[in-house]
Amino acid sequence: MARQVSIDKVRNIGIMAHIDAGKTTVTEHILYYTGKSHKIGEVHDGAAQMDWMKQEQERGITITSAATTCFWKNHRINIIDTPGHVDFTVEVERSLRILDGAVAVFCAVGGVEPQSETVWRQSEKYNVPKIAFVNKMDRIGANFYEVIEGITKDLEANVIPLQIPIGAEDNFRGVVDLLQMKACVFDDATQGKEFHLEDIPQDIIEKAKEYQHIMLEKAVELDDSLMEKYLEGGESITADELMKAIRKGTLANQIVPALCGSAFKNKGVQQLLDAVVDYLPSPIDLPDITGTDVNDAEKTISRKADDDAPFTALAFKVQADPHMGKLVYFRVYSGKIESGSYVYNVTKDKKERVGRIMQMHANQREARDILYAGDIAAAIGFTSTVTGDTLCSEENQMLLEAIEFPAPVISISIKPESKSEREKLGKALARLAEEDPTFTVEYDKETEETILSGMGELHLEIIVDRLKHEFSVKAVVGQPKVAYKETILSSVTENYKHVKQSGGHGQYGHVVCEIEPSKPGEGFEFKNLITGGSIPREYIPAVEKGIIAAMQRGVFAGYPVVDVRVNLIDGSYHDVDSSEMAFRIAADECFKRGFMHASPVLLEPSMSLEIVTPEEFVGGVVGNICSRRGKVLGIESKGNQQIISAEAPLSEMFGYATTLRSLSSGRATYSMHFEKYVEVPFEIAEKVIEEKKKK
Repeated sequence: MARQVSIDKVRNIGIMAHIDAGKTTVTEHILYYTGKSHKIGEVHDGAAQMDWMKQEQERGITITSAATTCFWKNHRINIIDTPGHVDFTVEVERSLRILDGAVAVFCAVGGVEPQSETVWRQSEKYNVPKIAFVNKMDRIGANFYEVIEGITKDLEANVIPLQIPIGAEDNFRGVVDLLQMKACVFDDATQGKEFHLEDIPQDIIEKAKEYQHIMLEKAVELDDSLMEKYLEGGESITADELMKAIRKGTLANQIVPALCGSAFKNKGVQQLLDAVVDYLPSPIDLPDITGTDVNDAEKTISRKADDDAPFTALAFKVQADPHMGKLVYFRVYSGKIESGSYVYNVTKDKKERVGRIMQMHANQREARDILYAGDIAAAIGFTSTVTGDTLCSEENQMLLEAIEFPAPVISISIKPESKSEREKLGKALARLAEEDPTFTVEYDKETEETILSGMGELHLEIIVDRLKHEFSVKAVVGQPKVAYKETILSSVTENYKHVKQSGGHGQYGHVVCEIEPSKPGEGFEFKNLITGGSIPREYIPAVEKGIIAAMQRGVFAGYPVVDVRVNLIDGSYHDVDSSEMAFRIAADECFKRGFMHASPVLLEPSMSLEIVTPEEFVGGVVGNICSRRGKVLGIESKGNQQIISAEAPLSEMFGYATTLRSLSSGRATYSMHFEKYVEVPFEIAEKVIEEKKKK
């Protein structure tokens, strides 16, 4: 079966934004115009096709990044609608990793909001070319020019408006196309589906000329031959030449074209689709994908986005489907793959059978026999593959860079209501943990509780909700708890000898270790500095395992140890009595004793907060943050709202949403995300340790 469209006509894009800027509404209207759906599902009615999870429909937010495919002007557009809520940052991260371009949606009233800043930075990390779409132009308080200024200033982006609005709020009726210098007026009788071109209204002709001049100046900077024409007078520059220059600048991440509209009123969505086709990259516009050689980590291999190149793909999402089992979403970077064939999971070193290939449309699907370079789809039949795994042909292996995910910072306990529910709970949690790399499950033997950890209260709330409704598990859920950690502030050298004599073979292991703090976030590092063989080489891994076991259990207060370096500098062994077990016990005990002599401290997650509130509530909000051991970093005005930036320990932030509502009569909003681990003040640490001992 041949390709439906050539690779240069493929666009893999994501739609990203702050919560409530209208991402899902934009996607729904794109599906409507491209003929994928015959009626438009609205988010506020709980009927959006891309928000297909029950929890998404109830809350009116996007939780999982849904994938869909549509066609526009002979181009195939694969779209991923990503969540805006910070608790689901993993969904954005993994989507941006495999996309070629993105549409950043901004609310014409809210402008650059905290989470739009987060997703923008994530897209910069992966060098994703972007188009900005200023949505909700029909809302009261809409201001296109302020939003453009905000993107330029707050996101340090080189924005190049390709349109300016005709009217705003209730009077928003069209846009001026600055390339054609024509007014594009949407027809209200067809709810904006049809539009016509006319001359630019007299009252904004000067504004249009001003912005056309800005666009012209920014575009010619991107192309030397255009710059020459411009300096000679610029009259001979055509719209086509400008488009080519803007495309070149967008692909190189030097500029961000900006458009505007109101997706809810159908205004501007077709022009946005045109811009996706005209300015965002196809897989062949981007550099070849690179990875490492399986046999030599120093060696880099690259693959062309070509159907005839060896097959290479990255699994970026796993979904537990109630009817079809495990669905693995993947992006094909090179080569092709047929259903029923085999691929090699390089990360797991395992062969996987491709049962069936599904082209996804939200949660509906259509079978495909073959996938080509640049395609995004899901497969059924993979058993070992999880998010971040590289899939290749067995003869031509390479390892793509995995996706990094932040560590969970909040946990709750969960117990099945009865013994019969235990197995059901175990299976459901295994499937959810496979889907979401920022969600972890551990079993606490002492309390016989299962501990679920995630990125925030909403994240865990959704998981518990899914356990009840999707997997019908009856369970008792405990209060949220903070994921504390332990580390040290000073260095120490510790010596420990494990000697045990009891009839027959004894046990002998002796180690001398230097234990020192490393920089925050560096994790654990173990070095064997022994020269001269005072401990035989075969016992060294056991020493490291003993230290890791002690770190996982915690020493100071029973929480995992982070950010330490351990150097094994000396020791001794016994020809008969030494064993791996003896050295493991010696290392475990040596580390515990040394740790307690090296100024141990407790660490807690500190959260970054951004609160948007009307001015009259600022005093109360700030006072409340300070009472929660928080620190206000700055306050700035935006329109009639005040934006408070602060940081506060997560342990003090439970139930903050309710408090903020009552402090501001429900008019303030906030976003919060994990920033870093910080030392717990001594008197608080004592309380935490005391509570831990009681349990």
